[in-house]
Amino acid sequence: MKCCAVIPVYNHEHAVGGVVAALRAQRLPVLMVDDGSRAECAAVLDALAAADAQVTVLRRQQNGGKGAAVSDGLCAAHAAGYTHALQIDADGQHDAADVPRFLAEAESAPDHAIIGCPVYDASVPKGRLYGRYATHVWVWINTLSFRITDSMCGFRVYPLDAVVPLLQRTRIGRRMDFDVEVLVRLDWAGLPIRNVPTHVRYPEGGVSHFRPLADNLAISWMHTRLFFGMLPRAPRLLLRHFRSAA
Repeated sequence: MKCCAVIPVYNHEHAVGGVVAALRAQRLPVLMVDDGSRAECAAVLDALAAADAQVTVLRRQQNGGKGAAVSDGLCAAHAAGYTHALQIDADGQHDAADVPRFLAEAESAPDHAIIGCPVYDASVPKGRLYGRYATHVWVWINTLSFRITDSMCGFRVYPLDAVVPLLQRTRIGRRMDFDVEVLVRLDWAGLPIRNVPTHVRYPEGGVSHFRPLADNLAISWMHTRLFFGMLPRAPRLLLRHFRSAA
């Protein structure tokens, strides 16, 4: 297994350095995807890359959303010869101390997607915590299973030979809907999934780019598309469920 980290970055200049340092301390190559950040953030990313040959920047000229940045990063990692990519957020909410555990899971099951299942501390906003359950229920409906415990956590390891062809043949949500949709479609394609508990915190003064109206509408439309995509797949999904239970 040859793995790198992919970090989507949009104006996270105050936090991304700590995330990169934590990943490099574990000898993981890092690809930062600058999603049209302001000049101050771009300068920080350039400085991080200049200081370490194992840290690189892929620059998008205009902001396209988290999904667009992650997609570009995964495709670039695959083109560079990596077999797996660890996706982690730039704002420091994910616990980089869990990276070795995620990589060990990927080593033991290289054909699986390894996805984080958040364990929150008191910093989590209650509205965000309870609001996630609407998406959880829709994902369980749209996969006719409980195989995906939490589809919204952006801390995960992808096998690139599975995810990159999916990204190339299917237009998946380009913003906050990406993390959910890509997992549902990977599940539909038969990719096995492992759910790994991981601590998640909301740093004080952290930067969130979630747009309540626009992103909630996009996520609602995504669930609708996936539901009607699930219907013709339902017999195969149910058969898969019964086979696994046998």
